[in-house]
Amino acid sequence: MPVTSTDIDGLAAAIKDGRVKDIFFDYDKAELSPQSRAALEQNARWFRQFPGATVVLEGHCDERGTEEYNLALGDRRAQATKEYLVQLGVSAEQLETISLGEEQPFAPGHDEASYSQNRRAHFVVKR
Repeated sequence: MPVTSTDIDGLAAAIKDGRVKDIFFDYDKAELSPQSRAALEQNARWFRQFPGATVVLEGHCDERGTEEYNLALGDRRAQATKEYLVQLGVSAEQLETISLGEEQPFAPGHDEASYSQNRRAHFVVKR
């Protein structure tokens, strides 16, 4: 699929304004919850609407665990997210994965409320 600025800008706007939602994982898990699957069904509609935009699926973890373990867990989270999106009809070629482990926390705290926000798959448009 050819890359168009319309696809890139359109999907980037949907991500920025929250129409494309991050999904969250339970502690030490990479399985998709029913809530995550529902969010991914909505996200898949956006990704299919802008097929020329490449989406990077970032796998994130909380700060517990070793750096090596969290990178592996983040990768499993990103891969599980990609696999489900492909099942929903998003082209695998449109999706890239990366694990950021615990390196880019969303919430800076050191408690369960923060940890639960940091265990996520986040979506970024590749330019």
